[in-house]
Amino acid sequence: MLVFPNAKINLGLQVTAKRADGYHDIATIFYPLPITDMLEVVRAADFSFTQTGLPTNIDPALNLCVKAWNLLRDAYQLPPVAMHLHKQIPMGAGLGGGSADAAFTLRLVNQIFQLNLSTDTLLSYALQLGSDCPFFLLNSPAFAEGRGEQLTSINIPSLRGKTLVLINPGIHISTAWAFAQMQPAPATVQLIDIIQLPVSAWKGQLPNDFEKPVMAAHPELETIRNSLYSTGALFAGMTGTGSTLFGIFETALNNKLTWPAHYQQWQVAL
Repeated sequence: MLVFPNAKINLGLQVTAKRADGYHDIATIFYPLPITDMLEVVRAADFSFTQTGLPTNIDPALNLCVKAWNLLRDAYQLPPVAMHLHKQIPMGAGLGGGSADAAFTLRLVNQIFQLNLSTDTLLSYALQLGSDCPFFLLNSPAFAEGRGEQLTSINIPSLRGKTLVLINPGIHISTAWAFAQMQPAPATVQLIDIIQLPVSAWKGQLPNDFEKPVMAAHPELETIRNSLYSTGALFAGMTGTGSTLFGIFETALNNKLTWPAHYQQWQVAL
């Protein structure tokens, strides 16, 4: 069976507390995007995992798809499968590609073997794999708290009819490094209130706490954000811990913006 794990952006991201378990409490708005990897899982005589597309440069045993498979295999004594992942969502880009791959693996294995796992059970497995993973089981706009697993579905009417432009300069940002730069503090603004305002009112009000330290380490990212604004973006910011920047425009752009050849660029109608 073939599925298409999709990317996400964060509309705002606040780090509000350091938890006793070593994780952080956050507040963010997750928004899914139709930018996808491709994942195929079929029954097989022996287990195998192969990958094409963008390189991940990690041991296949550490791939989140494999980790997700191992959780369900061990819990339910499942027979082998062959897995193939074609990677199109860049790693370390704040787009959640690895988390999506893991969540879609859980859902697909549940379907193939007719495990009939409840949503709550799948969510508990997803959280073992990563803080962003539970969102991809819901996969619709959501306000997230806790580690990111406390999800409340929301509507964002101000985005309807807008165009989203994403720019990834190929810089890999380690999530662990990014969180190490944080000094958590209680939220001073409520993201869920800000995103109900017109998009043109978000500038200067919708915070991503990671932007300051990540852009200080990688000034190129601030240059991209400024370029998006100068091109006419109503709002521009960094998604997640970076390094992808996004701009929200009133209408579609007829031509791609001019960037270095190694940059990736996407345009999405909202």
